[in-house]
Amino acid sequence: MQINEEVLARTIQRCRERRILIPTFAQQRDPHLVPEKVKSRLKEVGLWEIDPIDLFRITWKNEPVEHGGLFGDGTWIEFPPELTGVEARIIGLVGKYFPTGSHKVGAAFGCLVPRLVTGQFDPTVNKAVWPSTGNYCRGGAFDSALLDCTAVAILPEEMSRERFDWLESIGAEVIATPGCESNVKEVYDKCWEIRKTRPDCVIFNQFDEFGNAVWHYHMTGSIIQEIFERLGEGHQLAAYVSATGSAGTVAAGDFLRTKHPLMRVVVSEALQCPTLYQFGFGGHRIEGIGDKHVPWIHNVRNTDMVCAIDDEQCMSLLRLFNEPVGHEYLMRTLTGDFVAQLPLLGISSICNLITAIKTAQYHEFGSRDVIFTCLTDSADLYESRLRDLSDERGPYTTERAIADQARYIDGVVMDHMRELTYFDRKALHNFKYFTWIEQQGKTVEALRELWDPDFWVRTFNQVEEWDRLIESFNRETGVLDLL
Repeated sequence: MQINEEVLARTIQRCRERRILIPTFAQQRDPHLVPEKVKSRLKEVGLWEIDPIDLFRITWKNEPVEHGGLFGDGTWIEFPPELTGVEARIIGLVGKYFPTGSHKVGAAFGCLVPRLVTGQFDPTVNKAVWPSTGNYCRGGAFDSALLDCTAVAILPEEMSRERFDWLESIGAEVIATPGCESNVKEVYDKCWEIRKTRPDCVIFNQFDEFGNAVWHYHMTGSIIQEIFERLGEGHQLAAYVSATGSAGTVAAGDFLRTKHPLMRVVVSEALQCPTLYQFGFGGHRIEGIGDKHVPWIHNVRNTDMVCAIDDEQCMSLLRLFNEPVGHEYLMRTLTGDFVAQLPLLGISSICNLITAIKTAQYHEFGSRDVIFTCLTDSADLYESRLRDLSDERGPYTTERAIADQARYIDGVVMDHMRELTYFDRKALHNFKYFTWIEQQGKTVEALRELWDPDFWVRTFNQVEEWDRLIESFNRETGVLDLL
């Protein structure tokens, strides 16, 4: 990465004045490396506060508290066979305890900070534009606020009201584009308009910013490996499941493949918009997994299977997992402690859980097999959706809970699954052409480079250099000495 010394000097001065200390990727991966001065400050600060010290809470290992927490081993849920109906162990990483309530704040960090510490983004002049279908623009706006620069959030107008309200509350400029979750092209069109008319804006597109995938490769991949190792002997990491979305989270599978060569990487998407499953299109309600194209940063060569999930299944289970009547019914067969954790699953998290169950069924995984997935966000971000469902369908009843469990949990079967051959993966790779070369101005040579496995090795191995630049930047600001 080329360093712009003039811009870098201004950025260092800004961070010195605002007392902004930037964590390294190594510190996000292993918070034991965080300086004691930083930990002392964190004890005084809330998880969602607009305080630069909360940059150090961009990690899977936050204590699950709203204020003053430090670090632990992470938070995860193991779903019991009484719920899943399969012998395989299914474990989900909990994203709620990131600032903003979603791991997307980490993906945004991975895109912004390398440019910040090389002088490719000037917080004294530039505005950071975060095109998104939801959580990524929230994460980007939060990172921008901590770094004292202006954020522009772009997201479809039909996303949940909570997203818009929160973005406005922290002073982000919010642009709503036409359509729903799957209307990603409309978001891209707005980006082109901004490029042409607002030269002070720098666009951080999660769908083609490799920092997104690099962050998940090292952070999400490494914590899954750590949790797996704690399970002890006699287990095998059989599969990793992730909704497609921007494909950043999928990159954790690339990391895990280096440790477990025979594991499966399974991606999920909405049946109503079966882009990878059937080269299809449409609108859907699984917020957080925008479709109708293959993200530039998706290493499809490393994807083994695609699973399409009915969005009605996710919406019905959102009610079952959150309504008091649903909890009362579930506690007939499940412990109260486990049922109390179900609100930690947002809509796309439920999609991932169903995909994990289908994966276990398809591959006939047994009790020694472990499947990991990510619970990207929690039901806290979808309270308006629960109200909408209640208004539309009436109060939730025991009869409805019985039907939802029977149909959408006990009735999970191996439908709408596509196991990818080499030919299939190459076809999905080629499908990138129509979005990225014809519409977004990338080159055929760059597309061909993405098919080369060595390209991804080089891309994922950048973090040591990034950390060196971050450490140099922090020395220049002198902020640690000022804490």
